[in-house]
Amino acid sequence: MNLTEWAKTQGVHPQTAYRWFREGTLPVPARRVGPRMILVNIEAGTASETIDGLGLYARVSSRDKKKDLERQLVRLSKWAASAGHRVVRVESEIGSGMNGARSKAKRLLADPAVTTVVVEHRDRLGRMNVELVEAALSASGRRLVVLDDGEVEDDLVRDMVEVLTSFCARLYGRRSAKDRARKALEAAERG
Repeated sequence: MNLTEWAKTQGVHPQTAYRWFREGTLPVPARRVGPRMILVNIEAGTASETIDGLGLYARVSSRDKKKDLERQLVRLSKWAASAGHRVVRVESEIGSGMNGARSKAKRLLADPAVTTVVVEHRDRLGRMNVELVEAALSASGRRLVVLDDGEVEDDLVRDMVEVLTSFCARLYGRRSAKDRARKALEAAERG
């Protein structure tokens, strides 16, 4: 089975699986068989191996999106249950992704029992520099799993969206920054 297929069956983003392969932390044996092909040997490893120490995190930016917060938690919990993973901590909060002073996210990241942090979308953990959090987790033998594989795959596009979000947050206020950044990108694509 190739790495992308394996990642999708495990509920992991293909880029995350590739990063694990490069870092040598992929939970199953895999080998490169060509410049763009990586094969995973699921017979030798345990593809359905349970993760002990799963931490689920959900966030929305405002109180009027509380129903979406509940939906995120349900989707995260269903994924963990269907994969047979043991959840040790669940945190959800309402707050801006631009704000670094989110107590529940800090509590989740500081908990040594949490070996894997699971979010539905990368931007739920933070609007910018999530890669730094991911690197810090990796340095301590932990990892971040992003369930939504419909994310922007091009690093340059993702960086541009982060810069636009940051500028719009400063110009228009943090709450509407994402919507204004999205509208600016749509306008740039049209014109």
